[in-house]
Amino acid sequence: MLKGKVSIVTGSTSGIGLGIAKELARLGADLVLNGLGDAGAIEKIRIGIEREHSVRVVYDGADMSTGEAVRGLVAATVERFGRLDILVNNAGIQFTAPVEEFPAAKWHAILDINLSAAFHGIAAAVPQMKKQHWGRIVNIASTHGLVASTHKAAYVAAKHGLVGLTKVVGLETAGSGVTCNAVCPGWVRTPLVEKQISDIATQRGINQKEAAKDLLAEKQPSLDFVSPSQLGGTVAFLCSPAADQITGTTISVDGGWTAQ
Repeated sequence: MLKGKVSIVTGSTSGIGLGIAKELARLGADLVLNGLGDAGAIEKIRIGIEREHSVRVVYDGADMSTGEAVRGLVAATVERFGRLDILVNNAGIQFTAPVEEFPAAKWHAILDINLSAAFHGIAAAVPQMKKQHWGRIVNIASTHGLVASTHKAAYVAAKHGLVGLTKVVGLETAGSGVTCNAVCPGWVRTPLVEKQISDIATQRGINQKEAAKDLLAEKQPSLDFVSPSQLGGTVAFLCSPAADQITGTTISVDGGWTAQ
């Protein structure tokens, strides 16, 4: 379905981003990976995807905390492949604390990576996509882009901002062949969520399994985690012809969290 398309997935060396990257590659898209991690492990991932799906896969270690680097990632992709069709803004970090104790440096870091990076990537990608008369921008927001939780001031603010940015870009690109949508996952068992599970286990003096169950029971009625491959399927749908008229909106993949 995506043969000949070129995609960037930020934060794609693990977790949600890697699940999305693998699904796009399975459908034939060439791929630019981006994210943190051991260089050897990243190269193993890169080669593995390239061999399994017979697509071109490169790694770009652009720092998502600086706008110049994000715009450079888009420019380097267009220079290398001659086009850019799919941009998935997935990179994100988390920190929790009551608002009165929230460090200003953490606030700025979370907004830079979770929100500003998407802005810079989109601003750089839209002209190329409009020129091609086809493009898909998918912002990986969060259930926290629609509802709030305590102790997550920066994360919730950034994800709400990402949903708002999605709406604006959806309007500005309407009718151009470019769409922009946000996917809002509930709990996904990523390294970010593993840390929260560990914190719950420590605070409550329970094991990891019980802590994971408590985390799900509090918010997610399905009592099951969303998988990275399921999110990959959601992104793939948004890149399909069936989604040509879906733009400027959000799709919740949250086990019923926001239905409550």
